[in-house]
Amino acid sequence: MNRNEYDWVRQTRGVLLDFCSELEPNDFTRQNGFAWQSVRDSLVHIADCYYAWLGSFVLLKTTKPITPKEELDHFNLEKIKIRFEQVDSFVAEVFERYGNQLNEQIERNIPWRAAPEMMSITPGKLLTHTITHEFHHKGQIVAMLRQMGYEPPNTDVLGTDD
Repeated sequence: MNRNEYDWVRQTRGVLLDFCSELEPNDFTRQNGFAWQSVRDSLVHIADCYYAWLGSFVLLKTTKPITPKEELDHFNLEKIKIRFEQVDSFVAEVFERYGNQLNEQIERNIPWRAAPEMMSITPGKLLTHTITHEFHHKGQIVAMLRQMGYEPPNTDVLGTDD
């Protein structure tokens, strides 16, 4: 993974977020009965994964990376976009800090777990995990949108600019 490849991820995310701005407000938060229940909740969950594994585990920026359920109602699309800007800064910092060492093990306790849980993993593997996690849930969001009668745009990497 390199910065250019991550830019493709950002582009596909931007396409989806731009499309979400066209949704009826109730559809953005509609409980769909699968995955993370709503488009909004799924987007926050995607960002939380980056916050947890890159922002918390790799960069040690926070010990509370997961958004509590009671705070989800306070997230609108603009707040989610701001959250993803922070995600992008975490990814940039991982590239900057670990550059040629993305495959070197980091061993530490998972910061947000109440009971100590030691883990040994590379920043590169966590970066790959967060990206594949994003695409997994992005597919679920697109399915939710189709169920609600929308025709979502192409969010595949093949549709991005080089």
